[in-house]
Amino acid sequence: MPSSVKSRIFDRLFTTKEVGKGTGLGLAIARQIVVETHGGTLDVESTLGQGTEIHHSYSYFR
Repeated sequence: MPSSVKSRIFDRLFTTKEVGKGTGLGLAIARQIVVETHGGTLDVESTLGQGTEIHHSYSYFR
C-alpha cells in the first residue's frame, strides 16, 4: 500500500473504497480495542504490489 494510505489506515472514517461501500471503522475499532483498551500494539508491514500484514501483540501478566 502507498505510504499515504499506510499513515491513515487506523484513522476513524478513512476508507479506500468507493462512496457507499465502506464505513472506515474496521481498523479504527481494532486499534481502539487492541491499543487503547488492552495496551497492545498494532504494526503494519506493507510492500507495494505484494501485500500487507497487520500484526497485533499483547503483553500478558499474571
